[in-house]
Amino acid sequence: MLTVLITGSSTGIGRRTAETLAAARHTVYATMRDPAGRDADDVSELEALARSRNWQLRVVELDVTSQESADAAVRQVLEETDGLDVVLHNAGHLSIGYVEAFTEDDVSHLLDVNAVGAHRVNRAALPHMRARRSGTLLYVGSTIQVTTPPFLGPYVASKAAFDALAVVTSYEVSQFGIETSIVMPGAITQGTNHFPGASRAGDEQVTAQYAELDPLVERTHDAHEQLFAPGTTADPQSVADEIERILALPVGRKPFRSVVDAAQAGVDHVMAFSDLTREVFVRRLGFAETLEVKR
Repeated sequence: MLTVLITGSSTGIGRRTAETLAAARHTVYATMRDPAGRDADDVSELEALARSRNWQLRVVELDVTSQESADAAVRQVLEETDGLDVVLHNAGHLSIGYVEAFTEDDVSHLLDVNAVGAHRVNRAALPHMRARRSGTLLYVGSTIQVTTPPFLGPYVASKAAFDALAVVTSYEVSQFGIETSIVMPGAITQGTNHFPGASRAGDEQVTAQYAELDPLVERTHDAHEQLFAPGTTADPQSVADEIERILALPVGRKPFRSVVDAAQAGVDHVMAFSDLTREVFVRRLGFAETLEVKR
């Protein structure tokens, strides 16, 4: 059984994955940004469920925008267990609006949460994993870096940055026995606070100048809902199930990338070719060993 740290576990994919892995008898540290405040109800629900089912699940505070917070969360896991086996990067935030209307601070904050946040958690966890020469970094990315829909500009950019950091980090940590998997969900419109909790562009004056496009922006959620065939739902559980499957695979057999997309946008084909092209180039550079996990 594994010890797993999950970021962003209050709702959606993170919450479902925490429950799924705990039910599979893994030891789960489900982290949330504000467990004593805004996340208190989610904490109570999750802890009550864990007690009723005798799960090894604990809720821990972790704000991915703080290196100190990331360090403290990882330190707690290491103090209470035999070691950290999996870091599951799931924390993220959605913003909707016109690209021009996002201020510098808006864009910087989204990049900080969605991309740099994972880097902070890696910096907290990797010294331990490198010393053990084992572990898994599992990233919950998005198909959006390929599909690139309108009115989600900074979010698309942040998820692309998240993916790029995951890929380049994988080369280096592979030489210390650490595996990487990137799971790319398509649009998840049910069972999550992603769209309802989305923030808006901060410059209201610029936003007003795009007013003629407002009807398009306002149907962003519905536009994603209509992507799915009748009877098909885009539920976080499908992503949680795929993560459970991947973590059950032996060392060296985990897929580098997996697409879970109820919209069937064809991103799996695009990424297969993209990763193949990237791997060929890395081999031409003479760095073939970085593509394999060193046993």
